[in-house]
Amino acid sequence: MTDVLRRGRASLAFSFLVQGVAFALLVTRIPAVQDRYGVSDALLPVFLAAVPILAGIGSVTTERLVRRVPPSRVLRWSQPVVLLALLGVGAGEHMAVLAVALAAFGLAVGALDASMNMLGVSLQRAYGRSIMLSFHAAYSLGGIVGASLAWVGAHGELALWVSYLPVVLVLLPAALAGSRWYVDGGEEPAPENTKENTKGGRAVGGLKWLLPLCLVMTVAYIGDSTVSNWSAKYLQDVLGSSEELATVPYNVYMATTLLGRAIGDVGVRRFGAVAVVRAGALVAAAGFAVVAGAPGAWVGMLGFTLLGLGLCVLVPQTFAAAGRRAAERGGPGTSDKAIARLNVFNYVGFLIGSPLVGALGDAWSYRGAMLVPMVLVLVTLVYARSFAVEPDRYGGGHERARTADVGRGSDGL
Repeated sequence: MTDVLRRGRASLAFSFLVQGVAFALLVTRIPAVQDRYGVSDALLPVFLAAVPILAGIGSVTTERLVRRVPPSRVLRWSQPVVLLALLGVGAGEHMAVLAVALAAFGLAVGALDASMNMLGVSLQRAYGRSIMLSFHAAYSLGGIVGASLAWVGAHGELALWVSYLPVVLVLLPAALAGSRWYVDGGEEPAPENTKENTKGGRAVGGLKWLLPLCLVMTVAYIGDSTVSNWSAKYLQDVLGSSEELATVPYNVYMATTLLGRAIGDVGVRRFGAVAVVRAGALVAAAGFAVVAGAPGAWVGMLGFTLLGLGLCVLVPQTFAAAGRRAAERGGPGTSDKAIARLNVFNYVGFLIGSPLVGALGDAWSYRGAMLVPMVLVLVTLVYARSFAVEPDRYGGGHERARTADVGRGSDGL
């Protein structure tokens, strides 16, 4: 069983990495996509907003789908769709092809994100200690790899499909091969209209207990989208950096996000999730404060560094807390339901963040706009107790593996 868990953890981490590569290859080549299809500046926001909206639909659909099939199967077949849709974006020539490819990408990403985090939460429960941050560290690493590959393609003036095709040819079969080692949790979906299912429906369906975590998820992605969409413009237009230096903050942010997630599980095991989440919120708020008050580009860079170290812990711990609390409160299958619904607020934050900062920057000032996500991230401190682990959840300690929670592997195990 230990070997099963280890293979399951490695294969799931690889899936997170693949998703990071694919997403970065898409979002970092948006200007090239716009030029290829002749998408106007007025129409581009429509396309960009459609992806997270459809991803939210995909996540909600996954909630229903996992009542009938294990999350591993959803992940196994949604990941190839994401990669093929990425290739479709790069290979098409007509606007209709772009619309179909982005729609497929969005729907599949929603299913992919939800099912990956479902498996991550169930594996953490089986391990009996915090490992969730390590999966998201793999995603951050994939993002760095994808952004680097995108830079190579742009620097070499390669066509989009030329940049995307080798990546898809390598990652798609590798992801399919690795998927045979995915490990599902031991929770079986409850039959309809049973007492257990009614209990789970109350626990998840009402969303009352999940709302604080939904708020934290939204705030985290408002912060993340602020950095990804506005860091370069802020450094160049507000802090007076060069065009070359303006490209550095997001890379610094991604690197510190990777670093924070790589060591974050150790902090959770030693100090507990509540302390780590509080520390992350305070460091992120300090980062926004430094960015807002920075007298020059290098101080602004320090602020973005702090943002990476602070925001990186919030999302993985929010997923972990939702799965844990759902399993404690509800009947069979409630953890997967909670994660699917929580995942929707990932996209809500992404949709809110960039327009919010842009509107405030135009109407007021971009320095002032940076104070708004600072205040929002501090709201996390109010709800930090939602991340608490019950003392006996892991039998009084975090080191004992709960292999009894892993009842079956993916197809082929």
